[in-house]
Amino acid sequence: MLIPKRVKRRKQHRGTLKGAAHKGNKVAYGEYGLMAEEAGWIKSNQIEAARIAMTRFIKRGGQVWIDIFPHKPITRHPAEARMGSGKGAVEFWVAVVKPGRVLFEMAGVPEETAREAMRLAAHKLPIKCKFVKKETAEPVENTEIGGEAQ
Repeated sequence: MLIPKRVKRRKQHRGTLKGAAHKGNKVAYGEYGLMAEEAGWIKSNQIEAARIAMTRFIKRGGQVWIDIFPHKPITRHPAEARMGSGKGAVEFWVAVVKPGRVLFEMAGVPEETAREAMRLAAHKLPIKCKFVKKETAEPVENTEIGGEAQ
């Protein structure tokens, strides 16, 4: 599972999940991606389960990139503990995801294979996701140079 190697402060506030993703909202490394359609926390074991589902389906062909990392610690008090006595211990780590964030990327496989692998991965996650392709700039044909068609 993914957890940070070292952290400066072991406990954080919960924070809010407002707005859309401004960074990580484009497919950067691969050809295809899995994009979040809603905000939420994704646990480190859910990220790992999605990764395993994808790599098993593509039978270790192609490449897979994980574009999110669980930096946020979530604390819990033990069961049947009395109120008070400070903040609880860190229970698990989550990645904060906003709408439009690309979670996983894939390359080196056909589109149908990538689409099915991403669908299997999306079922392991607690938020709605959609399949996206890298935006490729298509060359414009029949361009006019200097006002005249050539």
